[in-house]
Amino acid sequence: MEIAKASFPRQLNLSGLRIVIDCANGAAYKVAPEVLYELGAEVIPVGVSPNGFNINAECGSTHPDAMVAAVREFRADIGIALDGDADRVAICDENGLVVDGDQIMAIIAGAWAAEDRLSGGGIVATVMSNLGLERFMTGRGLTLERTPVGDRAVMERMRAGGFNLGGEQSGHVILSDFSTTGDGLIAALQVLGVMVQTGKPMSALARQFEPVPQRMENVRFAKGGQPLKDEKVKAAIVEAEARLNGSGRVLVRASGTEPLIRVMAEGDDEALVAQLVKDIAGAVKAAA
Repeated sequence: MEIAKASFPRQLNLSGLRIVIDCANGAAYKVAPEVLYELGAEVIPVGVSPNGFNINAECGSTHPDAMVAAVREFRADIGIALDGDADRVAICDENGLVVDGDQIMAIIAGAWAAEDRLSGGGIVATVMSNLGLERFMTGRGLTLERTPVGDRAVMERMRAGGFNLGGEQSGHVILSDFSTTGDGLIAALQVLGVMVQTGKPMSALARQFEPVPQRMENVRFAKGGQPLKDEKVKAAIVEAEARLNGSGRVLVRASGTEPLIRVMAEGDDEALVAQLVKDIAGAVKAAA
């Protein structure tokens, strides 16, 4: 098992850790608690009673409140929430602070880079990942390559560039030493490995970087419309980028599944970011 030797702690002993695992009444409802138990953890399972209709129902990574509540009730060391098909993960620390996919990638990337296990000189993330993650990587002499939204685009770039870590802010984390797609449990095990190796509580690992203020607004438009071709919309985007003056990003894109224009901006000045999103969204609405 050469892959395991290359990318996992040689012996992951979770003895002494109390772990909440929310399986979203989905695919991992049996295997995830069992894996954690076999590694020595005290396991508190949530969302492990599927009935064919309750998958992701007020539980799992898309509804992390259930995980947070269980962590607080049972005073767990960490909470792990998978989604129904177990390809996404959310984590919370012992205080209930939720950690998204960007922070999870930062935790793993930092640990792997320190052990010379990070391939490609960085990671792959989508255009939606926070600018704070990019600054975290560049501050360590590493790269962050961005792709369009979707784990397929991430995986394609990972293959092309020889990366072994990539993912999305939503919690799809791809560890290509193990899998060709996201696997929430494997990603969580890597984070647990960092906890064990460093001896640090999750609260000390959860904030690898300070997220840059990020705002988003979705604007619906009439079927057949093309608001992104409107000159006033184009002008609003150019003006927003000029006002950020290199201290942030503007991303305006059409949804691939709905008649929506997604307007996102991020930057160090939260008030400015909010205003820019409002201005661009207003121009889109006028053109829609």
